[in-house]
Amino acid sequence: MYAMKRVCSPFKSELTFRLTTATSRAWKDGFFWKTRVPSGSKVSCTPGSIRAVISSDDKALEPSSKEASNKEVDETVLSSSSDKLGKGGIDVRAVITIRKKIKEKINDKIEDQWEYFVNGIGKGILIQLVSEEIDPETNSGKSVQASVRGWLPKPSNNEHIIEYAADFTVPFDFGNPGAVLVANLHGKEFYLMEIVVHGFDAGPIFFPANTWIHSSKDNPDSRIIFRNQAYLPSRTPPGIKDLRREDLLSLRGNGKGERKPHDRIYDYALYNDLGNPDKDDELARPVLGGEKWPYPRRCRTGRPPTKKDPKCETRIEKPHPVYVPRDETFEEIKRNTFSTGRLKALLHNLIPAIAATLSSSDIPFTCFSEIDKLYNDGFILKTEELSEIVQNPFLGNFMKRVLSVSERLLVYDIPAVIKRDRFAWLRDSEFARQTLAGVNPVNIEILKEFPILSKLDPAVYGPPESAITEELIEHELHGMSVEKAIEEKRLFILDYHDMLLPFIEKMNSLPGRKAYASRTVFFYDQTSILRPIVIELSLPPSPSSPCNKHVYIHGHDATAHWIWKLAKAHVCSNDAGVHQLVNHWLRTHACMETYLIATHRQLSAMHPIYKLLHPHTRYTLEINALARQSLINGGGIIEACFSPGKYAMEISSAAYKNMWRFDMEALPADLVRRGMAVEDPSMPCGVRLVIEDYPYASDGLLIWSAIKEYVESYVDHFYSEPNSVTSDIELQAWWNEIKNKGHFDKRSEPWWPKLDTKEDLSGILTTMIWIASGQHAAINFGQYPFGGNTRLSVPKDFIRALCM
Repeated sequence: MYAMKRVCSPFKSELTFRLTTATSRAWKDGFFWKTRVPSGSKVSCTPGSIRAVISSDDKALEPSSKEASNKEVDETVLSSSSDKLGKGGIDVRAVITIRKKIKEKINDKIEDQWEYFVNGIGKGILIQLVSEEIDPETNSGKSVQASVRGWLPKPSNNEHIIEYAADFTVPFDFGNPGAVLVANLHGKEFYLMEIVVHGFDAGPIFFPANTWIHSSKDNPDSRIIFRNQAYLPSRTPPGIKDLRREDLLSLRGNGKGERKPHDRIYDYALYNDLGNPDKDDELARPVLGGEKWPYPRRCRTGRPPTKKDPKCETRIEKPHPVYVPRDETFEEIKRNTFSTGRLKALLHNLIPAIAATLSSSDIPFTCFSEIDKLYNDGFILKTEELSEIVQNPFLGNFMKRVLSVSERLLVYDIPAVIKRDRFAWLRDSEFARQTLAGVNPVNIEILKEFPILSKLDPAVYGPPESAITEELIEHELHGMSVEKAIEEKRLFILDYHDMLLPFIEKMNSLPGRKAYASRTVFFYDQTSILRPIVIELSLPPSPSSPCNKHVYIHGHDATAHWIWKLAKAHVCSNDAGVHQLVNHWLRTHACMETYLIATHRQLSAMHPIYKLLHPHTRYTLEINALARQSLINGGGIIEACFSPGKYAMEISSAAYKNMWRFDMEALPADLVRRGMAVEDPSMPCGVRLVIEDYPYASDGLLIWSAIKEYVESYVDHFYSEPNSVTSDIELQAWWNEIKNKGHFDKRSEPWWPKLDTKEDLSGILTTMIWIASGQHAAINFGQYPFGGNTRLSVPKDFIRALCM
């Protein structure tokens, strides 16, 4: 059995275990330890201060001579809460849960054994408990320190998760711990899942971490982990107020220097890393952010400037990672899932145009049946081509999941739309349906007034057949007047004219590009069917053609019929570009990045609003960094696959300048703005849809309502007192930073919501969560089903590459 002796004092205790074989078996079912502790090993708890981001006047606690009298007692070690009290203090134990890599190399396993040994002798991890109560001698939280010990970690049900323990003796008046400081003395980081402290009267106290703990060699400051308890700044326990403030300061950084992989610093920068002028002048791109090209800010990396353009930042190319704060990087499971999905987008579900680049044999699509073969039969890659792809550092790790090496066959999934109806892409009904239930259902709007009237001067606007006229519309309405159709809310428009016209000339100067600014008018007939009736394609005016517009309607002969199909293809091309550059990337990724950065910089991990937002913004920075690296960058996938080419991000910037408003990002407000809904206080969300069969809106309003209800109850719980919103200094700083730093180029706009009341806060939070969840899902997950076949769009625009 155990031969055990403990010397007990308020601040120092030594437990000496002498284990026999019988002892090991007897303790196998013990409460904490399931591992051997060698004879003579000591679990010591001493006061002291691990170097941490806390007040500079923090001092080690000094025990009184009376309390430090080393009285010996014989008792078991925390086998139950009833045995926790000694004459000199309370015995508590911190159980530390660490997650190891799922896929470990031999070197990693050897390093694990060394870490076990180092932890066993108390030289690997130091833990410091900080009380919620103030120590009058130090004017900061009371604290005690201990080392993690044990030759082997406690086994768990998951082989990748291990547990260690550290024992403390705390004085009776210590209070409850509010924070834990963790110092990693190993040479590399480890992933800390949680710390649970046992032994206090309140029961187990949880400290959720889910964070990487950097090595003290990289950063000597200890990490601060707060208790799983939400506190507004004014209600923070006095013992951890300094820690709350200093933890935020450590996350903001000083705005200088290049960020290192282990850093957890959140700061702002312009989009000045999309181009690569040092590699090729053709890859130079304008800096986004500023008066000429306004844009939201991104996370700062601090890389040095390029040689040719000091305003641009040097790029990091694959396979090297772009900096994001350490805890924003993908976890191992997420990284594997994301990489597999990305490969699927690049290969298995890739458009024929890109697939052709993987094979030296060209694939000219001379007829639609040849496109069908990609989905039904696939195509064979040559041996040398297959070898080259597998060896590619970006593709090689996942190639076997997509290709059969023996058959060397690449087959594409048939999109659901085509699988259901092979000729859906040809039909006007499907073309119209996708404006309401497709991948981009957020641009259709009601036609409130007719855009171009026949009575306008023909010398300026061209002859009637070169413009959309009321007579032309009425012909398609089978006799119903335009005024009557507008009054009954039966005319709708998909308008990409003003957004794209300033860029059409530049786009058409690119090789292989031909684009028009487009307007498409739809009629919602008495049978509740939406159908397109007129398409207008426009080029910029020229001296010889001041009205460079062409109008297309349904024809009765084969030529007119197929010209109508081509006009629809141009509309699909524009729709694909606006979807990806504006509605997807700008609104749900770039703008969300600013909210995330401000949340980490201004809201403590203890703040209830931080806890609410954090799950909805996780991984956003890593995804956006990957997008800057290979998706929206100069020469990237977006430029290669979409009609705007090298001017893609300029269009995104123009849309941000002319169209983006935070107050219009709320779903009900957006629907009302577009005329797709009218205000109706009797309805659950205060709006009534003009077209009832509008799946994006009808489903979206249900999700919006659920989010709103939850957020309002959450806010009511924490902000129950009058003026509690305006007096929350962290919250006010958070909202001011979003407006004045994250969206610096729009900081003076009058439409920014105020943040004075609970209702203001609930509205802001509901909008943010909606954008990150329901809105993003609606325009993201349908990318391959609606864009993975050439017949659903036009070349260079029919794939929504890299679902994010």
